[in-house]
Amino acid sequence: MRSLCFSPKHSSSSSTSTFSHSPSPSRFGFSPSRPSFSDSVMDRTLDLADPVINKWNPETTTFARVTSLFYENRREAKDFIKTVYNLQKAMHFLVMENSSSEKLVRAQNLMQIAMKRLQKEFYQILSMNRAHLDPESVSTRSSRTSIASSSSYNDDDDEEAEEEGEAADGSISEVEDASMAAMSDLRLIAECMISSGYAKECLKIYKIIRKSIVDEGIYKLGVEKLSSSQIHKMDWEVLDLRIKNWLSAVRTAVQTLFNGERILCDEVFASSDSIRESCFHEIAKEGAVLLFAFPENVAKHSKKSPDKVFRILDMYTGIANHWPEIESIFSFESTAAIKSQALTSLVKLGEFVRAALNEFEAAIQKDSSKSPVAGAGTHFLTIEAMDYLSNLADYSNVLADILGDSPPAPKKNLPETYFGFSDSEESPAPAITVKMAWLILVLLCKIDTKAKYYKDAALAYLFLANNLQYVVVKVQTSNLKYLLGDEWLTKHEGNVKQFAANYQRLGWGHVIDSLPTDPTAVAPEKVAEIFKKFNSEFDQAHRKQVLCVVHDQKLRDHIKVSIARKMVRLYREFYNANRNKIAGERYSATVVRYAPEDVGHRLSDLFFGAGSSSSFESSPSDSRSPRSR
Repeated sequence: MRSLCFSPKHSSSSSTSTFSHSPSPSRFGFSPSRPSFSDSVMDRTLDLADPVINKWNPETTTFARVTSLFYENRREAKDFIKTVYNLQKAMHFLVMENSSSEKLVRAQNLMQIAMKRLQKEFYQILSMNRAHLDPESVSTRSSRTSIASSSSYNDDDDEEAEEEGEAADGSISEVEDASMAAMSDLRLIAECMISSGYAKECLKIYKIIRKSIVDEGIYKLGVEKLSSSQIHKMDWEVLDLRIKNWLSAVRTAVQTLFNGERILCDEVFASSDSIRESCFHEIAKEGAVLLFAFPENVAKHSKKSPDKVFRILDMYTGIANHWPEIESIFSFESTAAIKSQALTSLVKLGEFVRAALNEFEAAIQKDSSKSPVAGAGTHFLTIEAMDYLSNLADYSNVLADILGDSPPAPKKNLPETYFGFSDSEESPAPAITVKMAWLILVLLCKIDTKAKYYKDAALAYLFLANNLQYVVVKVQTSNLKYLLGDEWLTKHEGNVKQFAANYQRLGWGHVIDSLPTDPTAVAPEKVAEIFKKFNSEFDQAHRKQVLCVVHDQKLRDHIKVSIARKMVRLYREFYNANRNKIAGERYSATVVRYAPEDVGHRLSDLFFGAGSSSSFESSPSDSRSPRSR
């Protein structure tokens, strides 16, 4: 059953009657009691339409069966469409004047022949132009603007518009030109069939062919349906490969596949909002839901461990970055379920990230290693945690959305000095800033407890300086700098210097204290004793501290310069003032073992570890990324 309308510019609701394929006047909803229409006008219309339509009747001529109307002669194809519209007009007026006229039967027979022909042409254009109508070719059109040519050929003005449109397309590339021509022909046929009451036949052909293209595209992109149990049992390495494939697929699917289908659907069925909405929905829904459901399934059925968070963030970014396009392409009310699925995936991915960050915090707090790091160097926990956080900071925009959408965490009962920035009710810090600062604070608290495993307090402070310096450098050289700010950096840089100063005081203070504050006021009999005491204290400190390591060159140089500035200056003053007082003694060479330059050279060998000098350098950025582990 279908409604019939005789103007391509109106919907089929203009006639409330329905008709079957049988050539019966009842199809047009007219009554035998109505007066007759002018026979001469109808005869003329039928005489003009008959040869044009029957020439392309596939059931009567071999030529019509094997030849395409639109490929054979586009001008003749347009005349064919114009003839159908003229026949529609004549039938409409005849129904009004004489609904019992036998000429309506003949007109309906011609209309059915024309519709079969157009069905055949519609199918052929869709089938034979797959290359020109593939989503990539169609999506090259920058916007869903109408094709220059009109699909309505009821008057000469429309025909002239078509010619002008064709001329304007001369500068378009050959592929785009072929694509636009096919789209124009499809729209021309679709509007003619729909206005003639053959919308169902037209849409059936279109949906079958175009849905197969969308389904094939999704398949070629490697997107397939996985059950929750499959994902749960899948090794992470295998699932990671599928996620990488999905990341590539979602970009192509949104920008090309679905965008191209929406453009094509809008062009072909431009005359009817309801038809193009229904058509696009049926073509795209299955593939789009399959595409956007994958992240949700991964987020719901994968173990929420911190090492997986980067792939989850990649998927979140894959949807979020294309959200404006998703909203535009699936803007119909009937495609709301597709947008809802994409949004649900974003929500589940966000939940995964928040849970993984909580797991990361718990892992830091649960770390139970008690063995002191050799040389008071940087703890592996510091390296891994800060590498992880600096990589997380690369997703700062996405994390800001995820953490900003979560319920606010209860305020920590800690003074601002613990965080290094202000976070008050009056001026709250961004959620991502608070989260990063808190995770680093948790790490530093754990490192502070590990410093207590050093029996030597000097080594404990050097350990704290090394680890905090690694944290500071990681912040300075990553996006963490922009999240935490200069105030945070200044505070923690000051803490590094304080730890270093404490190390110097405890590790080298006794050496400096062995030298008099006024080297010129030393009695001659005390000179040898002071030299011996300095030698002993310096040797003892050097033996212990030469095993220490400071990988960061800036910190290493800062500590050595600070020690040398005090020690070498005092020793040089004492050496120059008192060296000659024991020069003539028998054992002077064993008493004065070091020249000031020797002390400086021995200090320069410090903090390379293993008791020997080295050019070894280590930058925080050289550490392995958590994503590679």
